[in-house]
Formats: sequence, structure tokens, C-alpha cells
Amino acid sequence: MQQTYFMIKPEIVAAGDQKIGAILAMVNAAGFRIVDLALRSLDRAPVEEFYTEHRDKPFFADLVAYIVSGPVIAIRLERDDAIRRLRELIGATDPREAAAGTVRFLYGRSLQNNAVHASAVAEDAERELQIVFGG
Repeated sequence: MQQTYFMIKPEIVAAGDQKIGAILAMVNAAGFRIVDLALRSLDRAPVEEFYTEHRDKPFFADLVAYIVSGPVIAIRLERDDAIRRLRELIGATDPREAAAGTVRFLYGRSLQNNAVHASAVAEDAERELQIVFGG
């Protein structure tokens, strides 16, 4: 069993329960078990640490500002091959390139406002879960 981190981003949380519920239903239907779920307003320092691999990129400041702009839903998910399967479920980072029926195809608006985040590899999942949930 593998755990991974999944985040529903601020624009979806602001849109309300219907979109949140639809995304969580997709995750549930794909066989994931929700181990931990929390509505969080993240501070700038942990978000900067969270996105540290993008620190030297021109979009870093905008990305951090966007994530701290409102509450997110932080979720610890579990299932066999969780990281790969969640990445398939959410689709390409750019919603215009995401496969039909994926979370980002359905709910993403742009490269930055792409509805959700999912850990890319096991090391990221471990680090991200530690930053958001601790222990």
C-alpha cells in the first residue's frame, strides 16, 4: 500500500461543495482510501518549502501567492501504486493537454489554476505529506 499527497487548490475550494464533492467522488471511485483530510489555510513559508523545486523559476512567486490566497483541502490518500494512479486520474498539469475525463480536464482553468496538486514521485509524496500533515 502506498500513500500520496493530494491537494484541492484554492479556486476549487472557493467554488464550493459541488466541485469538491465531484473531485472526491472521482478519487473514491478510482479506489483510493482517504487516510487524512483537512481544510487548511497554508502559510507562505511551508508553501515555499513545498514548491522548493520551482524556487528559481519565474512563476515561483505567483505560484506561492496563489496557493496562500485561500484555503485548500489537503488529503493523504492510500492505495496500491497510489502516486502513478493519482497522476493518471488528475491528468496533465496544463488542463488544455489533460485527457478527457481527468480532474484537470474537467475542473482546471489554466496552467496555474489547474484545480489540484498530486505528488509526482515517492520522495515528493513523503516530503509533502510531512510539510502539510507532520509526523
